Amino acid sequence: INFPDIAPPQDLQITDPGLLGSLDIEWKPPPNVQMFNECTVKYKFEYRNTGDRDWKVIFTRKLKCRVGFDLSKTAEVKVQTLLEGRCTDNMEVQSDWIYATFQVPLQGKLESEVQNFHCIYHDWEYLKCTWQPGLLAPHGVHYGLYYWYEGLGHAAQCDDYIQDHGINIGCMLQNLSQAEYKDLSICVNGSAAATLLRPLYVTLRLHNLAKPSPPKHLVVSMSASEELHVAWSPPGGETPPQCLEYEVQLAEDQGEAKAAWASMSTQMETTLTISRANQSRISCVRVRGRTNIFCADQGFWSEWTQECFSVSRKEDKQLFILIPVILSLSSSLIIFMLIGQCKKRSPAGKPLHESVGC
Repeated sequence: INFPDIAPPQDLQITDPGLLGSLDIEWKPPPNVQMFNECTVKYKFEYRNTGDRDWKVIFTRKLKCRVGFDLSKTAEVKVQTLLEGRCTDNMEVQSDWIYATFQVPLQGKLESEVQNFHCIYHDWEYLKCTWQPGLLAPHGVHYGLYYWYEGLGHAAQCDDYIQDHGINIGCMLQNLSQAEYKDLSICVNGSAAATLLRPLYVTLRLHNLAKPSPPKHLVVSMSASEELHVAWSPPGGETPPQCLEYEVQLAEDQGEAKAAWASMSTQMETTLTISRANQSRISCVRVRGRTNIFCADQGFWSEWTQECFSVSRKEDKQLFILIPVILSLSSSLIIFMLIGQCKKRSPAGKPLHESVGC
């Protein structure tokens, strides 16, 4: 079968609208596209940063895309034409690729860029980002954090900085619910007198940075059949309960040896029942949570619940029952001894109830 030749798109261009790494890519249709009225024309658009192993792929019928890059590296894009329909006997025909690259002029040395940049999305309520000054950053450097996501008209600057000795080393960003499940572009730029500092560019996904608070209201109880029942409530904040998985850890007392932790997991469930057929002592129960695979590719574990519950063995519970009985018998014996002493001290012929102090 002889399929028609389709040309690649024309005039592939990359422009920077000043959105901290979100670049606009545009192209024009192939020159012979009018010849294929009986076919559907689509485009396969791929992009990556230089050094990335994989290309990200978008199929579209449009002639432009806006996608995010790390501007500290070269942006690479390529587009090809896809033709399918009656004119190709419903087979897909592909054109050659057309390529383009984009590089922001870099200023300053690499060692002047901030170090150890780290962000956590706490309780799906606020984003806390921290960093350390670059190795070549001079004394008195000033850092600023700027961010943008789809829906903002322009890049915005942080208005709640974390400082150390007057230097910005972090930022707190609130009200980012509109940025969830979107690319959040961030730039940390530095300025100092007579020194050029290299900016840091990163693209984040908030749901992959979420860290919930510890679960609440942990309750541990023992059933009559010697089963351990553990229950808790989801953490507070804006964390979606359906987006949480949990890990329950049990510390088993092993006599003279150090207690060993055993882990058990649940998906969304907030209860767990553990059989205690071995009758070992559970010295502590604790729970933590994180975003599950249904809502994120990754996430941070919460801190463990602070409560530590001690659950005794059957023999210990029998001992607890005997203790009140022993105390009761001891009390009765003491009372009888006091009555005997009172009788010895009472004058002859005088009723016992008139004795002072008895």
